[in-house]
Amino acid sequence: METGGWYRWVGDDLELRLRIQPRGRRDELVEAQGDHYRVRVQGPPVEGKANRALCRFLAQSFGIPLAQVELLGGAQSRHKRVLIRAPRSFPLPMPRP
Repeated sequence: METGGWYRWVGDDLELRLRIQPRGRRDELVEAQGDHYRVRVQGPPVEGKANRALCRFLAQSFGIPLAQVELLGGAQSRHKRVLIRAPRSFPLPMPRP
């Protein structure tokens, strides 16, 4: 298991610790900040819209189907844990397993 401050490899899967900024101008990966990675999404923090926008954006960014993105924790928080199952592309600066 390889780990950085905001990510952890679990076999071929990638667990991310994120801090989300809803209602951003655009969906974007911003920067690593200590133990989390900042991400902006356009979706508002209402009725799970920001969570859905985050999962869609991560699926597209990592080149995987939406079903391979799982919100592990933080559904009601800006701080989230997300599992990316077998990512195909790597939009973030991290060593591959």
